Amino acid sequence: MPDIGVEPYREITFDADGDADPAERAALADLNVTDLVMFSHGWNNTPSVATALYRHFFAPFPGLLAQSGPAGARVRLGYAGIVWPSIRFADEHIPNFPHAALGVEPGPGLDAATVDALKRAFPGQEVTVDALARLLGEQPDSEEAFRQFGLLTRQLVADDVESSGFAADTVHHGAGGATLLTDDMLGLCREFTLALSDTGMRVEPGPPGPSFSLGNSLKHLWHGAKEVLRQTTYYEMKRRSGKIGQLGLGPLLGELARTRPTLRIHLVGHSQGGRLVAFALKGLPEEARNIKSVTLLEGAFSHYAFAERLPSGLDGAGALAALQRRVDGPVVSCYSRFDTALGVIYPLASKLAGDYRGLLQLDRRWWAIGHDGIQSVAPCTELTLAEVLRDGVPDSGCVSVNAESVVRAGGPPSGAHSDICHPELARVVLAAGRIACT
Repeated sequence: MPDIGVEPYREITFDADGDADPAERAALADLNVTDLVMFSHGWNNTPSVATALYRHFFAPFPGLLAQSGPAGARVRLGYAGIVWPSIRFADEHIPNFPHAALGVEPGPGLDAATVDALKRAFPGQEVTVDALARLLGEQPDSEEAFRQFGLLTRQLVADDVESSGFAADTVHHGAGGATLLTDDMLGLCREFTLALSDTGMRVEPGPPGPSFSLGNSLKHLWHGAKEVLRQTTYYEMKRRSGKIGQLGLGPLLGELARTRPTLRIHLVGHSQGGRLVAFALKGLPEEARNIKSVTLLEGAFSHYAFAERLPSGLDGAGALAALQRRVDGPVVSCYSRFDTALGVIYPLASKLAGDYRGLLQLDRRWWAIGHDGIQSVAPCTELTLAEVLRDGVPDSGCVSVNAESVVRAGGPPSGAHSDICHPELARVVLAAGRIACT
């Protein structure tokens, strides 16, 4: 077990189908603790990077408990890192993170680390990944090259009918296929190139006009092509996070409820990891009452996920409608407007992935839970981070916390999406779980 600076610590590793390592399951169940904080990453491309995140995020917890005096002394706090096969492009910088060398400068090409990560994430698709990397490196100035890029991208993430339902954040009638996997590739690259400019990323200006081309000048659209690839792979990660949460983590938590009924569990998830821990509620037995809090840090899924009815005349409900009631405590969503991955790129990707049909504009109906908190759920308490640090959070129900006072650092294209390693956010987790102190 890696040394992350806090004890006791365990890791639980899931494969893409939600199966957990048996030895790790047993070690988790044997922890002699009163409370267990389980954290799921959302952006790593190797287990060692996930472990480094957990080391950095968990570091303030022992000191915060010590500050609470006798109340903290009565708590035996354990820590667990959830490891699952996701992917992170190496140009997604991680603010305030000691592994600064993980990042490369944004640009249309694929660096070697990202190519390797794609091959690990999609075994058997090595030839496809190499072909995509070659096109992004050469950036041919032709429409045919973009058509070929589209074919390769769709080949990389072939639609898995059996698993496709795990990608849905909303449930509604008339669901169609994902536009991201079926639409015109040149048009998609144009839309994502414009979106990248909105994040503050420097993109060579293209000529005016709806076709975004003049004299066959298309090279600048390869910036958008790389973003299409990123979002296509994240569509697969979206499926995986839902599947692992519902079929893997949820039943594991149910097993702990049976074998360790007094163990208080607190779920924490960042980005797609927030989606994973939230979807665990779908796989949690209704009678289980061991989940005492859920804290979502810049969650990369729909802000309507918990809604029993979609707003503005939209038909249907959230995929997690009313499941916050399975938590014997609050569901807390921390969000920040400085997260451009969720504020700019996510709405476009959600539209193209078919999360909502029939909408023509990228307005707030497309936003993520990590951009403006939990929506269309009543009651839902709205708080600032300062208010939480002063007064705590409600003992139950949904809570949206504006954390932009600390979640604010990071450059394009992701902005502050990964700026989560702060003592203040550790205090939010402790407050949500009523763990001795805030």
